[in-house]
Amino acid sequence: MDMQLWTYLATITLLTISPGVDTVLIIRNTSRGGWWDGAATSLGICSGLFGHAVVSAIGISVILLQSAWAFRALKLAGAGYLIGLGIVSLGKAIRKNQELKLGHHGIRTGNFSAQRSLLEGFLSNILNPKAVVFYMAFLPQFIDPSQSALKQSLFLAGLHFIIAMAWQCLLASVVDWARNWLKTPAVRKTLDGVTGSIMILFGIKLAVDR
Repeated sequence: MDMQLWTYLATITLLTISPGVDTVLIIRNTSRGGWWDGAATSLGICSGLFGHAVVSAIGISVILLQSAWAFRALKLAGAGYLIGLGIVSLGKAIRKNQELKLGHHGIRTGNFSAQRSLLEGFLSNILNPKAVVFYMAFLPQFIDPSQSALKQSLFLAGLHFIIAMAWQCLLASVVDWARNWLKTPAVRKTLDGVTGSIMILFGIKLAVDR
């Protein structure tokens, strides 16, 4: 393996383990529906990487970045989606607070829907304009112009997919291990409130970033 590929793997690994929207979403969904919920969410997130790779390879990213209105529309769509998820989590925190006041202390298990988790993860990633910018600026440094840009981009995205899936599924395992504790109403209320607030902040930051 050449030094260029090692550099790519090291950079992608550091990017993957850095806390961000993906981390918050994995924690939120795993605590909601268990390991499978987190793993399905991770699969959705990581599947979006191939979309960014294709967009980068065929040059649509250039068009998107040069079109102010198109980029802003994508950015606002992503921001709106994150804020929406955050509002849902805050709503759950408020309901948990009302249950605590009424004396309902039972542990409830959320329903797991693979389709819902996949969609939440995919939309979270594909609507993130920062991922478009990152792939547009980063991937070309590792592309051999004498070979197919699309094949190379998909290969690099595949490596990113493997690393991200491994890390996020490990994170889901840790959260699932502590799930009984996380599912108690008081802790769940705090978790929903914190993750919801972070998602809303991420959404607002994404909307106002230039």
